[in-house]
Amino acid sequence: MEQANKPKSNPMKTNVHFLPFLILGISLLFSSCSSSTKILGSWKSPDSPPSGYSNIFIAALSDNVLARKTIEDNLQNLLNQKGVASVTSFNIIKPEFRAMETKKEEILTAIKDRENDAILTIAVIDQTNETRYVPGDIMYNPMGFAFYRGFWRYYSFYYPMIYSPGYYTQEKNYFLEINLYDAKSEDLVWSAQSQTTNPYDLEGSSEEFAKVVVGRLVKEGLIARQR
Repeated sequence: MEQANKPKSNPMKTNVHFLPFLILGISLLFSSCSSSTKILGSWKSPDSPPSGYSNIFIAALSDNVLARKTIEDNLQNLLNQKGVASVTSFNIIKPEFRAMETKKEEILTAIKDRENDAILTIAVIDQTNETRYVPGDIMYNPMGFAFYRGFWRYYSFYYPMIYSPGYYTQEKNYFLEINLYDAKSEDLVWSAQSQTTNPYDLEGSSEEFAKVVVGRLVKEGLIARQR
């Protein structure tokens, strides 16, 4: 098992208890510019099944209906390509749903009735805006001796070329927590934190995020590969 750097928040919880939080999360991430997504760190339970999971319930925790549906659909598509069955929460939990303890058994029963053996949740846990200065470039390319004899000849040729001014750039960073729970025991079996920088559009950024997450699940042996 690969042991990566610890995620920014502590994932070491033993029970799912995520249902009261189904409306939190991804409202701004995939709607904001070149984007990049990477996994910052992950944790894997020693009790995770060696054969991995083959039927996953996907729940993006967001009150942004479009973002929720898009990220769930992209994760489902990639899991299906790997031969892993999956269902999205959007098909079960309606946008107007508000998580309450009284609804817990109803939702868990719906998940288990579909024979899901794992639950994958995604939630935004932090957002930062950073201003970064990119320094300019200085060019030096000496000419022949004769070129240096006259000041103006030298100055007028080099001045427009010698310096490319610096500039400021804005970077938006979104930090997401991705948790995988065992559907039967509701125990946390895997947790990771990802960082997405400058998401450019909903569909493109969501596809990239899904590739990174599913790729990591495969790498860590958490989903059953296609036979």
